[in-house]
Amino acid sequence: MAVMPATENNPLYVQGYLILRGFMNSRLLSELRDSAEALWEAEGENAGAEFRMEPGARRLANLCDKGDVFRRIVVMPEILAAIGEIIQNPFKLSSLNARSTNPFSADAQPLHCDTGGIADEKGFWVANTVWMLNDFTSENGATRVVPGSHHWRKLPQEVMADPQAPHPDQILVTGKAGDVVVMNAHAWHGGTANRTAHPRRALHGFYTRHDKPQQQYQKKLLGAETLKILTAEQRQVLAIDDPLNDELSATGHSRSGFLK
Repeated sequence: MAVMPATENNPLYVQGYLILRGFMNSRLLSELRDSAEALWEAEGENAGAEFRMEPGARRLANLCDKGDVFRRIVVMPEILAAIGEIIQNPFKLSSLNARSTNPFSADAQPLHCDTGGIADEKGFWVANTVWMLNDFTSENGATRVVPGSHHWRKLPQEVMADPQAPHPDQILVTGKAGDVVVMNAHAWHGGTANRTAHPRRALHGFYTRHDKPQQQYQKKLLGAETLKILTAEQRQVLAIDDPLNDELSATGHSRSGFLK
């Protein structure tokens, strides 16, 4: 699956996101769904505790330590190629988490930029992937995004009186289970309320530029057994053998764009 260069004809450049329709085959989709649900069941009320809890949603964190299927998806060539159109190489995985909006949850995310960061003098430095484990619809908590806002170099709270409020230019990113959204994470975005009787589940593979700390310091979080079985490519993408990442991530981590 070819990714277009960062030009005026590329939706990653213009809109700030690209939907890879049907990227997951049925086998991969089922494996990811089943693995995530097994973890939510096993971890119970502590699910997501390695990172942050969120009202109205179930969370999982540190997924690269919790199953081969999770480690496989973060190094898929098509995904890395798309990330490379947003962040100048080299880049690394910052975190792999899951989020499931609860049924009939009125809680919605404010518009935010991931890590609360804007592009700097070197350009864009955060990108996210949203792996749809369910259909994303206008009723079940689909992500809203303000197209083109990644170019503004401003945070929503600097412009909007209430980042929870609708933005006149926002659109809903809808799709089918099995789709993957690649997003410039400087674009203003946020999950919406789930008004249905079913959870809306997704994985979030978050990447950052090599000179920024990881949101979750992979080398510290991964268990000894996991570290032993990582492939060379996985070690590179997770920055396991990167002294600069050790220096950056050991003394702190990039924060969430909206969670406290």
